[in-house]
Amino acid sequence: MARAFAKIECTPDSEETVALLDAAYTAPVGHVVGITGPPGVGKSTLMSALIKDWRIQGRTVGVIAVDPSSRRTGGALLGDRMRLTSDPEDRGLFVRSMAARDKLGGLAALTVSGMVLMRALYDIVLIETVGVGQSETDIVSVADTVLFCIQPGSGDSLQFMKAGIVEIPHIILVTKADMGKPAVQAKTDVQMALSLCCDSELWQVPVLLVSSIARDNLEKTLTTIDSHAAFLHASGRLSATRQTQAEQWLIAFLQERFGREGVRRVGNLSLGRGQSPFRRLQDALRIFCNTTAVCGRGE
Repeated sequence: MARAFAKIECTPDSEETVALLDAAYTAPVGHVVGITGPPGVGKSTLMSALIKDWRIQGRTVGVIAVDPSSRRTGGALLGDRMRLTSDPEDRGLFVRSMAARDKLGGLAALTVSGMVLMRALYDIVLIETVGVGQSETDIVSVADTVLFCIQPGSGDSLQFMKAGIVEIPHIILVTKADMGKPAVQAKTDVQMALSLCCDSELWQVPVLLVSSIARDNLEKTLTTIDSHAAFLHASGRLSATRQTQAEQWLIAFLQERFGREGVRRVGNLSLGRGQSPFRRLQDALRIFCNTTAVCGRGE
């Protein structure tokens, strides 16, 4: 896995890398869980607890931890990896830290490629975003199940539930439940916000009080994640959602590199059922290069 990550980082456009990503994309095994929330909410501590329980169940886990980067130097501490308490000899767990660099939205540029690789090998792929506010919602474009964490006693919890962030979670976790009354109040605030803006008959977003230290509701969190995975499979939403995510990634990648005009020149970027976005990206790049070459001759 480490060598595969090095390959997609150093030679992302090589035929060997594209073939590797194609093979991984067409053979998904695991369920992708995204964890997001404001800084200091306890995402890394929660991750450690969930990973431990998944490993006790015998499930393999791949982790992508995204850290913020310095605007001045471009460097990152990658401290999320250091916070995880895991056995370095555990062959059923792989952790990869990534720096967000200049990528906005809470993820890193390689998150999608890394997720696809891990999804083909691990039972659970866990992605932790950088600390987010009210509009960084990129996690919904890579995860099957999104956990949104809220910390009690940090001000008005409704501030974290404004349009944008409120639309993405499938499960909401009020962390540090051992704080007592403030945690209960935060849960009440969140439930009220959900009742005002999110009325879905298909999947009702649960709000759980959790404590990583006291281990409150951790087992219920795992059960709820499994319930959402079962819902996605039973309703046929999983494959459709993943295809939409792949198309959105493809368009965003080309738009970031060539702008909106470049995307327009390429034309239709929709994917067929099960079609890899990485192969389609290479085809689109060839179309774009041919088009610009023709335009360069004044034609």
